Amino acid sequence: MPSSPAASAARRSGALMGETVRYVVDTLTMRIVGQEYGLEERLPSERQLAQDLGVARNTVREALDQIEAAGLIRRRAGSGSFVIFDPEVTKESVSTVAAETGPLQLQVVRGIMEPEMIRLAVISMSPRQIEALGETLSQMEAVQVDAMAFVRLEEEFHRQIAVGTNNPLLIACYGLVLDTRRQSFRAAMYRRHLTPDRIADYQRSYNSLFNAIAARDIEQACEFMKLALIEDQKLLLQEG
Repeated sequence: MPSSPAASAARRSGALMGETVRYVVDTLTMRIVGQEYGLEERLPSERQLAQDLGVARNTVREALDQIEAAGLIRRRAGSGSFVIFDPEVTKESVSTVAAETGPLQLQVVRGIMEPEMIRLAVISMSPRQIEALGETLSQMEAVQVDAMAFVRLEEEFHRQIAVGTNNPLLIACYGLVLDTRRQSFRAAMYRRHLTPDRIADYQRSYNSLFNAIAARDIEQACEFMKLALIEDQKLLLQEG
């Protein structure tokens, strides 16, 4: 039986409300994780946040409910919302997880995350973010023999792609991946295997990946990301 116009309008309104709440959750989460609001700092009032973000107060209230459930803030009756996210505790936890993760375990997680990450980034990256990614690529292409300089720029390239998803949770999770990638085994592996010829091969691959991102070509971008994962897998097999 066809939906009534009123029912259809209600569904559209609900979907829009959900998108708006998600926008507020993502914006405030990024401000908290980025320490724009520090530990124990009081957030602006619901009225101020609503004006700042251009949304209704009930939208802000619902978003704050979700952020509190995620363990980033605590709301005190009559006092407001206070940040309880502690970046120092988070860093300590991240270091422990990174140290306990082996190279093959890391590779499995990258295989799960990175293709989806690139798909979201192709959809979501702003022109300015793509321009900044191109600037990092230019720096990568200037490297000829310094393996570790190339690795640092490669990590920055991947970090910018993660940020381009505009998904705070994915960005945080990928930050843990990057911390794990910096383990000593990987640095030593690259010093042995990242020759000038291999650097040149990587540069061509990342150039193709960037062109696919700039063209908003999801299929090609995902394919190039998978090829990069295969190259890292080859290095791990050589190490074994």
